[in-house]
Amino acid sequence: MAVLNREIAEYTNRKDELEANHNGKWVVFHDDEFVGSFDTLDEAAVAAAKRFGLGPYLIRQVGAPAPRLSSSVLYRRIDADG
Repeated sequence: MAVLNREIAEYTNRKDELEANHNGKWVVFHDDEFVGSFDTLDEAAVAAAKRFGLGPYLIRQVGAPAPRLSSSVLYRRIDADG
């Protein structure tokens, strides 16, 4: 997750602004920049994948608690065959 630290930090720095202007929306951050706001997770994911491929990028719902993911979701072998 270290690769997303810049995006997470930028989201945190802009949290008040995001909650005031995009509460409940799904936002995308890439290279520590705000990319956009979307109505659904699917819309955010499709837009991010089209623009940045496999990533990395951060997609988060504004106003929702930060997700807690198990290590099996966070980490996988690079040569894993999905």
